[in-house]
Amino acid sequence: MSKTAILGGGESGVGAAILAKKLDQEVWLSDAGKIKENYKNELNEYAIPFEEGTHSIEKFFEADVIVKSPGIPGTIPIIQQLKAAGKSVISEIEYASRYTNARIIGITGSNGKTTTTSLIYHLLLAAGEDVGLGGNIGQSFALQVALGKKSGYVLEISSFQLDDIETFRPDVAVLLNITPDHLDRYGYSLDNYAAAKFRITENQTMQNDFVWCLEDEQSLRMMEKTQINARKLGFSLKKTPESAAWLENDWLNLASTGPLLDFREMRLLGKHNQLNTLAALLAVEAYGADLSAAIPALRTFQPIEHRLEPAGEWGGVRYINDSKATNVDSVFYALEGLAGPIVWIAGGVDKGNDYTPLMPLVAEKVKAIVVLGEKKEKFLKDFDKPVYQEMSMKAALTMAQNLSQSGDTVLLSPACASFDLFANYEDRGKQFKAAVEEMIQKLKEA
Repeated sequence: MSKTAILGGGESGVGAAILAKKLDQEVWLSDAGKIKENYKNELNEYAIPFEEGTHSIEKFFEADVIVKSPGIPGTIPIIQQLKAAGKSVISEIEYASRYTNARIIGITGSNGKTTTTSLIYHLLLAAGEDVGLGGNIGQSFALQVALGKKSGYVLEISSFQLDDIETFRPDVAVLLNITPDHLDRYGYSLDNYAAAKFRITENQTMQNDFVWCLEDEQSLRMMEKTQINARKLGFSLKKTPESAAWLENDWLNLASTGPLLDFREMRLLGKHNQLNTLAALLAVEAYGADLSAAIPALRTFQPIEHRLEPAGEWGGVRYINDSKATNVDSVFYALEGLAGPIVWIAGGVDKGNDYTPLMPLVAEKVKAIVVLGEKKEKFLKDFDKPVYQEMSMKAALTMAQNLSQSGDTVLLSPACASFDLFANYEDRGKQFKAAVEEMIQKLKEA
């Protein structure tokens, strides 16, 4: 009987363990930390042995395959020891892909993965395709393979998940963009990080498709030195000879069909979401889905929570929740895609941000900045705009409302982590939406 050891007891690890159990493999799971109760309940339900708070290293050396959770760096001693001993250490997406013949669309990139993955899934369902949604969003890929058979899967995939693939080969690979992120895992080298992203296409053949952004500088550099065997489908905001999808007078175009829909009919905002939508359309077309059935569904796709999500409107002022924007690049996309004037709510735990890329956009579009939390000095130094400081979401929103007038947008796009005042970015975004709702209700009653 094949022996499978699982390193890490989170979503991907538990999903892989359940798949191994379903395959009648001898499986065991180990987590150096504490496993969440819901995951322990799942392991117990399937009678899967596990340990927490320690690693019994000798048991890993007895396994035929070790499935590593993506959050665990490959540089830790136990991984190095296993690889030195010739052990196969793979990711959960690699493991699950070995036990399904379903077609796979894999989406990676530094920004926009969740929106694009969700949009592709939404369009495929509208086209009548029998597909599952997973990877770095929702249920793990392994759990879905374990529990039911779909004809296809739409997977959001991080660079961490790609680090430990061997034969994983999506039928359609989508690479949205590459900007500096998680560089501590890649020797503080953007090239190393970019190479990790490009692994999504390394096993593809001429029968597969690779969707990529013709306007992304790092992707362009990598394309010059990377062997791509798949059919290349490029997307861009402006039509070029290489464009398989582009935008023209706000209309979404495919080379194969021409104009499809005015982007302004969608509920998504911003240039980056125009690019995300073009990538999604190429992926859906490459998958072979019925475009005539999918296109109308563009109008019904709801923005993902906390990602340029409309939170309300009153007195001609729009309120936008972009709490997921925890880095400068994400804020750049938000400011670039929205018309001014903007009252920008920012701040939190600064991760050594360099705000230089934002300066032209702030100068052009932002009328005032409201900083949440203690760290207003950097905003005062870097931006020649009025800067106000508040220590709660309600106070920040009240200040933003007082600073705004009809035609303005109040944008929560923090550029920082949330841990000074909030549990996480979701908590921050939910508090913003609740405060907007409460404020609008009071204004209506006044």
